[in-house]
Amino acid sequence: MKMYRRPSKKRELTKRIAIYVVMTSLVIVIVTGLIFITLGYRFDTDNGRVEQGALLQFATIPSGATVEIDGKPMSAKTPTKSSVLAGSHEFVMWRDGYETWRKNIDVAAGTLTWLNYTRLIPKDRTVVPVAQYPSLLTSLATTDGQNMLVQQDGTVPTFQLVNLQSDEIKTTTLTIPAALYSEASTVGVKHDFNVDQWDNGGRYVLIRHNYGEKKEWLVLDTRDVSATKNITKLLSLDVASMKFSGTSGNILYGLSGTDIRKLDLSAGTISGSLVSNVTKFELFETNVITYVGTVQNDSTKRVVGLYREGDSKPHILRTVTSAPDVPLVVATSRYFNQDYVAIAEGNKVDIIRGSYPSSSGDDNKSLGKFSTFSFVTAVDRLLFSPAGDYLLVQSGANFASYDIEHKKVDVSTVAKDVTAAVGPLKWLDDSHVWSDYGGNVNISEFDGANNYSINPVASSQAVVLSQNGRYLYSVGKTKAGYQLQRVRMI
Repeated sequence: MKMYRRPSKKRELTKRIAIYVVMTSLVIVIVTGLIFITLGYRFDTDNGRVEQGALLQFATIPSGATVEIDGKPMSAKTPTKSSVLAGSHEFVMWRDGYETWRKNIDVAAGTLTWLNYTRLIPKDRTVVPVAQYPSLLTSLATTDGQNMLVQQDGTVPTFQLVNLQSDEIKTTTLTIPAALYSEASTVGVKHDFNVDQWDNGGRYVLIRHNYGEKKEWLVLDTRDVSATKNITKLLSLDVASMKFSGTSGNILYGLSGTDIRKLDLSAGTISGSLVSNVTKFELFETNVITYVGTVQNDSTKRVVGLYREGDSKPHILRTVTSAPDVPLVVATSRYFNQDYVAIAEGNKVDIIRGSYPSSSGDDNKSLGKFSTFSFVTAVDRLLFSPAGDYLLVQSGANFASYDIEHKKVDVSTVAKDVTAAVGPLKWLDDSHVWSDYGGNVNISEFDGANNYSINPVASSQAVVLSQNGRYLYSVGKTKAGYQLQRVRMI
């Protein structure tokens, strides 16, 4: 009988080390493999090599669409994801009852491409009337699609507030009391009321009132018309244009003469001149002003500048010497914690990126060059998307989009054969634009792809998606006048 001999300590130690080495090696191999898979590496059976691919995320409105990559359908419906080899691929998404979405995209190795902006267009685009108007001057919807203000007659301060939040719309008639606007009872005075803009919260509306040879501004409170404020009477200030700041309805920035001033209706105060020699301005968020102006005592120069509330003085971003008839446009936005400013002079577009200059400094180096490209003609309009990831460039029927994420320019047109003036394109959501050229609502993606005509509309009237995206509301002409109408989208 053999006696059991206990292994030596040295042998046990060697065995343990060997086990630990094998386990560690396996962990390293597994983790490395997972990292490579995450980075998009895969084995290509066609050439027998491991190659890095690209990851794609798919989502559609509505969800549940089939995804095809180069003609091969995926088993999972949207939302889903997949990886492909770098290069050009055709992506198709479809669902019963909806138009087929398709796009050819070049994807780079090791990148993540989001195809999550796909809005499928229904094949059945039946127009359903929801309200009738014998006459109509203006319609303006809130950006969130909750309400629309309809004005039938510009000579009286009466408006219809249409609540779009449920399937059955609700209309409230709002009339500004005569005591709140000038010369309401003066015989022979012609009145003209014009809807200018909604505030960011969708409660207050800026109204421009022309009477005789005079003008005044009113802030209509759609929840309490008796609380409507007459800015001109309250502050005794002549203002050419104004922009709401925030959601209180009390803070605005106005252009008085060539000076931008901050107006506080609650406190009844007017700031000193924040920026001088201004010809036009825009307000981003609540406190960032971009403007185009002139150089005092030098008519050969124009400037593009930026001012934030609290700055000791405005920041000049560009001084130009081009002829006054050469369009000069500026826009700003924010995307992934970076500030972007786009400047177009003629047909050249420059985008700078970084952070807005400090409030007290003169140095603009915090905004550095990001991209430059040329448009097909002189640029009339610059407009960032609501999320800030696309820049829309327009001149008449021609437009282009700049994709911030991929630094890519796509050029398109509103229509192939343009025979009439084309109005400004507008954002329908974060990724789609619309126009009413040709008497129809035309929707396309930011780059002009997947363009569809939805339904006939009256020119220059409101078009908006309901807050839940179920309906597309618009205004159409009828034999008896006009109608508020909708098409079911999902």
